[in-house]
Amino acid sequence: MKDYRQLNTWKHGHAVTLSAYRLTKTFPKEELFGLTSQIRRAASSVPANIAEGCGREGDAELKRFLNIALGSACELDYHILLASDLGYIDAPNAARLAGEILQLRRMLGAFIRRLEN
Repeated sequence: MKDYRQLNTWKHGHAVTLSAYRLTKTFPKEELFGLTSQIRRAASSVPANIAEGCGREGDAELKRFLNIALGSACELDYHILLASDLGYIDAPNAARLAGEILQLRRMLGAFIRRLEN
């Protein structure tokens, strides 16, 4: 078992999740069970899957959960684009969060590749 809190990938994923929660606070109330919920679930899924993978036996299980986290990061990226296009997030904040998500996706990809070797 690995301590996920020591992983830079988890730390970055947690920071992205906090950013996503803060940004969605201003979304319209009619989106509470729609886009707000989707963004928050996709964001929190990333560090949650990293943590779960660290609690499993072996690198193969960790890799499986990292791949799930990567999928959630890609989903989050799309939801941020959608929210921006709908005018729920201004362009600078959307670009900043998209950059953070891209960095997170790269970190996850590197972590997965490291486990493969």
